[in-house]
Amino acid sequence: MLPHVSLAALSPAQAPAVHAAQVSAPLSHLLGLTADAVEAVRGGRSLNDVLTRVPAADRPAVQALSFHSLRWLGSATEARNLLAPKPPPPKVDAVLTVALAMLWSGEPPPYPDHTLVDQAVSAMRQRVPAAAGFVNAVLRRFLRERETLVQAVRRTPLGAWYHPPWWVERIRHDWPQQWQSLLEAANVRPPMSLRVNARRGTGAAYVQRLAAEGRPASLLCGPGLGDASSSHCLLLAEPVAVQRLPGFAEGEVSVQDAAAQRAALLLLAAHPGVAALPANARVLDACAAPGGKTAQLLELADLDLLALDSDPQRLARVQETLNRLQLLPPRTPGNRVELKAADARQPRQWWDGRPFDAILLDAPCTASGIVRRHPDIRWLRRPGDIGALASIQAGLLDALWPLLKPGGRLLYVTCSLFHAEGQGQIDAFLQRLPAGTARHDPASPGHLLPNPDNGLLGAPGQPPAPQDGFFYALIHKT
Repeated sequence: MLPHVSLAALSPAQAPAVHAAQVSAPLSHLLGLTADAVEAVRGGRSLNDVLTRVPAADRPAVQALSFHSLRWLGSATEARNLLAPKPPPPKVDAVLTVALAMLWSGEPPPYPDHTLVDQAVSAMRQRVPAAAGFVNAVLRRFLRERETLVQAVRRTPLGAWYHPPWWVERIRHDWPQQWQSLLEAANVRPPMSLRVNARRGTGAAYVQRLAAEGRPASLLCGPGLGDASSSHCLLLAEPVAVQRLPGFAEGEVSVQDAAAQRAALLLLAAHPGVAALPANARVLDACAAPGGKTAQLLELADLDLLALDSDPQRLARVQETLNRLQLLPPRTPGNRVELKAADARQPRQWWDGRPFDAILLDAPCTASGIVRRHPDIRWLRRPGDIGALASIQAGLLDALWPLLKPGGRLLYVTCSLFHAEGQGQIDAFLQRLPAGTARHDPASPGHLLPNPDNGLLGAPGQPPAPQDGFFYALIHKT
């Protein structure tokens, strides 16, 4: 009888969201689906898109195995190059590299070695029967020579840093002092941060509520998040399926990284020499999907808010998010909210001529700062994407700035580590503006790096909390 994996038994650290499932499946079946997912990512498809086509019962486990495989895909690929210099056909190579990633010594393997080899060979028999013996021989050789092979792989750029060489060189260029720690941080499983709905409760109260259910959590405070009495951001000691979060379905809490939670607070709050936005301020969220930052704005203030996104399907996710959090009128009568599918770079197609008090531009970017949450990104991006996306960002800045009233503010945000999408972009934008018409707020944190050295504080005696990589620039129109 083939070994089965009990999805409910896997720990959150091993398999994010897997523990919510209540079914089991043969490991060979899951490895085959994971190989399909990895092969699709190599072909240029987003893992999120691929997973939507995986049967619902298998999806949590395939997601977990895909995340593991994509984190270690570079090392696994180099190991396969050493073991089989002539690349096998894609369907064979996908199973082989997934199995090698599972056997890699970079982190505790999800299954015993012998189980992985046996089930990988079974998966191969189901896909390309003639290649089963080849896969068995390669994997068993890897186990016999693992220590030597691992040392050899780690001497290659791809095997040492788990990212394409061009990505490694770009990080090294932009961050010459931190590049190694940034690449290492990108291959670590991310923590699970939550945002408590400020209209429904406090962060401190929700920490106590979790503790009563046996789920330890720490309140996060510090620069950009407020003090312990005002912060709505917290960090779970162990990730958990959202369905197990008390009050999630009722809109009391959302999942959002600590770095992302700075956006609404920066845009709304007072800064030295600048007043907080008034009640019912007119606000544009220019690239709103999937809606986390949109929702946080509405949780913290009564606003006249227009949320744009160029993709109607993604805009529907914003609607779903706001419905779950009960942020649309008449539930929150102080808010006026309009959702519109439109290209923010073409204001003539959607703008009614009324200037905005504030604009949130969470611009499309490479997402290089959130690779630990989306390990497929490093394999999907190409060197030319940075310049192409920087051009889109510049176009958005130039199109939206005229819509801001004098005295208004624009918050530019990307989840990128690359200077071209962060400080370099803002420096160029300010140089394009007439002298004296804009002021870069010193409260802007600039580039936030995904490591613990960021000033966020958790519970007393706890180490600083890690965050995703973001860039923030708050610009005032004078």
